[in-house]
Amino acid sequence: MTIASPPVPESPYFNRELSWLAFNERVLREASDPRVPLLERVKFLAIFSSNLDEFFMVRVAGLRRQAAAKVTTAPPDGLSPEDQLAAIRRRVDALLLVQRALLTTLLEELAPRGVRLLRMDELTSTECSTLDDVFEGQIFPVLTPLAVDPGHPFPYLSNLSISLAVDIRDPEKGTEHFARVKVPKSLPRWIPITGRVNAFVPLEQVIGENLDALFPGMEVLGWYAFRVTRYSDLELPNAEEPEDLLAEIEQQVFKRRFGEVIRVEVQDDMPPHLRALLLSELQDDEESAMMLMEADLEEAGTLLDMSDLLSMASLDIPDLKEAPYTPKTPPELQNPDRSIFEVIRERDLLVHHPFDSFPATVERFIEEAATDDNVLAIKLTLYRTSGDTELVRALTEAARRGKQVAVLVELKARFDEANNITWARQLESFGVHVAYGSANMKTHTKVAMVVRRETDGIRRYIHVGTGNYNSKTARQYTDIGLFTCSPSIGADVSDLFNSLTGYARQRYYRKLLVAPANMKDRFFELIERESAHARAGRQARIVAKMNSLVDAEIIDALYRASQAGVTIDLIIRGICCLRPGVQGMSEHIRVVSVIGRFLEHSRLFYFRNDGAEEYFIGSADWMPRNFIRRVEAVVPVEDPTLHARLQALIDTLLNDNRQAWDLHASGDWVQRRPATTVQGTHEILVSDSWGRPGPIRSSDGAYTDPRTYAERGGFS
Repeated sequence: MTIASPPVPESPYFNRELSWLAFNERVLREASDPRVPLLERVKFLAIFSSNLDEFFMVRVAGLRRQAAAKVTTAPPDGLSPEDQLAAIRRRVDALLLVQRALLTTLLEELAPRGVRLLRMDELTSTECSTLDDVFEGQIFPVLTPLAVDPGHPFPYLSNLSISLAVDIRDPEKGTEHFARVKVPKSLPRWIPITGRVNAFVPLEQVIGENLDALFPGMEVLGWYAFRVTRYSDLELPNAEEPEDLLAEIEQQVFKRRFGEVIRVEVQDDMPPHLRALLLSELQDDEESAMMLMEADLEEAGTLLDMSDLLSMASLDIPDLKEAPYTPKTPPELQNPDRSIFEVIRERDLLVHHPFDSFPATVERFIEEAATDDNVLAIKLTLYRTSGDTELVRALTEAARRGKQVAVLVELKARFDEANNITWARQLESFGVHVAYGSANMKTHTKVAMVVRRETDGIRRYIHVGTGNYNSKTARQYTDIGLFTCSPSIGADVSDLFNSLTGYARQRYYRKLLVAPANMKDRFFELIERESAHARAGRQARIVAKMNSLVDAEIIDALYRASQAGVTIDLIIRGICCLRPGVQGMSEHIRVVSVIGRFLEHSRLFYFRNDGAEEYFIGSADWMPRNFIRRVEAVVPVEDPTLHARLQALIDTLLNDNRQAWDLHASGDWVQRRPATTVQGTHEILVSDSWGRPGPIRSSDGAYTDPRTYAERGGFS
């Protein structure tokens, strides 16, 4: 399968926004893949929609503001804000057609399996009567009809909420009116149909069919669903620190509710006069430079906000979903009589989530520290955490026991600001020292430190990870973490925390690569070292796995390395602005993207270094924001016994023939397909925590040990 990119000017770089849309299209393609269980396909459809919402709220909204401000500075690819907006619009329109067709296909395929999403006109009279009772008892009391006339101004429309535009006629006066009814987010989007299992009708249709109850004595001529998207990024002072960052964030989160509308999705059959009315009312709220145009009204089919399909995808129907994966406790930690600190003191420990249990590793690390009388201090960064986290409970318990506990809570984690404010206040109420970072820089690094008194002195135990301290996402994202008590890494992490919680301009680190202090320069040095090896005829190779590759200076360094003869493999889940495979520029660079059941979130960097191989893991992508506007940390994995695990993961991702896409110089993404042999079609499946090839599934459904097929050349 090939995804053709939109035409762009010939440039050494791909456009960031269009590359992101290509990533989201790869997500959408998972919804069309017949090899994926049906409800998992529904999940990917919902994720595509949720991703697109955030893209409009932040990226498209930002481009609109740039265009309104007549910004002339172009990104490295050369596209102006206006050019980007036009290209985005064309691409999004095409993707939405695919999305709507996929929804129809999925609903058709789900129906024979007992899952149905029905219209009101598909129900029996008895079912309609039952739904009328549901409306009367559970829905009607929550609704608020809002008239629009000289005495009733056009109502505020909340971000991403569905509303009904209602055409009403007064039979006594013969006049027509407009009213708006919000579809409450507090109610389930999919209303179950009594007497049928896993059959639902959309909430807005139940409301629409009962509008007479909201407008008694009036004639309802028609109702049409619509939805607005608002600018939702935070705006914080750049020149100086707010005196109270927490209060400033709270104020900005509140103000975000009133950001300008940048997209309006409307039901296909909404009549022109209602579209014109919506556009006119919303235009009145904006400055002329950012005014909505007719092109910003987007026909969205008959079902708006497909991100709500995520709840349907969670239906408990095992044969329509992936078999549940049970994380395992690493062998090193399976002895309940051994302290985790004893294990780490013996040897560095590497964990890979979700294959390795998050509770049995990271949570255990903090929980043991909280109750260990020899632990003097715990320090940790929180970027995003989950509502049920044991980590927060452990930190408060540690503070209650009199330990020194310091937590850096990043209040600016996008769309988690309110949640993080809540956790910050809870931690403070238990005596935890909470710091909030700075107004103009996010603390994105994922590090934890436990300071322990031992017989031979004070020892620091460190965890550095690629993912958040979040028990929910640890079950859904692939992330790597390193536990170590290396004195030099411990000293670096101490210096990092001191710079986060106090006043310091720490620029020297012994082992850590820290942004904005030294990370970009160190990566430049590592890339240039491989180039020097290649020019001298020595072993040279670079592998970098990350979410996004955007930074033009790093891309240029990779181009120079390719021209020097360095073999470069880039495993980029999302945005990639580097153009691979161009003769004379990047012919030695290969780019692959892996999209599948788990979100590929880990960052891993490998440098051959003429055989003295080096591996690094950490929180940073190669983007300007990660190098300049975020605090990041990347740590070397120094224990050579752990290198084989990381290499196995790299090899499996590069050899994947099931979920991998290759990026071509043209900008096209081409999905790999399993090799066909005399034995049939074989897919390489990952089965253990370090990416070692698992069983090989043949076209007849049988499974065989991979080594057997490797000996026969059965897979590549």
